Amino acid sequence: MRRQLFLLIALFFLLSSAQGQGGVSYQQIDSLTICRLLDEAHSQPRTTNFPLFFAKQFIGIPYVAHTLEINDDERLVVNTRQLDCTTLVETVTALTLCAYRHLFTWRDYLNALVAMRYRHAQIDDYTSRIHYFTEWITLNSEAGIVTEIQAPNPPFSAIQQVNVNYMSSHPESYKALRAHPEYVPVIRQMEQTITGQRFRYIPKQAVKNNALLRQAINDGDIIAITCKKPGLDIAHLGFAVWQADGLHLLNASMLHKKVVEEPMTLYQYLQQHSTHTGIRIIRILK
Repeated sequence: MRRQLFLLIALFFLLSSAQGQGGVSYQQIDSLTICRLLDEAHSQPRTTNFPLFFAKQFIGIPYVAHTLEINDDERLVVNTRQLDCTTLVETVTALTLCAYRHLFTWRDYLNALVAMRYRHAQIDDYTSRIHYFTEWITLNSEAGIVTEIQAPNPPFSAIQQVNVNYMSSHPESYKALRAHPEYVPVIRQMEQTITGQRFRYIPKQAVKNNALLRQAINDGDIIAITCKKPGLDIAHLGFAVWQADGLHLLNASMLHKKVVEEPMTLYQYLQQHSTHTGIRIIRILK
């Protein structure tokens, strides 16, 4: 009780930990939600699977796209009321990092979110945000936040050679790029730094309910669905959940319009999307 009271009082005194021009954009309910979840995590046993523990707290939250694009200037957006696949993964990852490192304050959460969402944990403008998930994996692996699983072979029997250019080729699809055409060359340069990189992944035909896959993928691993849509690397994100009938995806679903644990297996889910080619597996580090 004393800890909960302290967290509530602290909300009125905390200043933004984000460096840069925009500060933090959030509602009071967001900070209360984060502090409540961190407080609950504080009392969990050490064996708790924190990625799943946190991800399941958001089941039922409405799916809303582009929640990071609400401001004219770049700010750290915290929105626990509306999630898309990327913001679900980032929210859960930031909470998990706090729990693993025994950091349980609002400021700790903001620091974790900035560190994974922005290059060098520095908010400058729209181009300082990490936009492609391949770059997100690479930079957060270098920072010791996550690691990408690419072995054994099988099941990691396919290779993705990244070729991204969608943002610079479709600037009209992005609010910030429409407003600031001078950002487009910066985005194009960033795309070129990750184009050509190669990563092992599990082809979608191999996403079966067998011992090999159960050993390779843990509950709570981040699943990044690879695709063959021109200019893109990753089509969708979620968390791995093993059930008796196989691997399922806990995700912010555009189809269901909310965060759900998909009733169909991931194998079935992948077969319904012709542009999906398989899955890359990312694990949050303790």
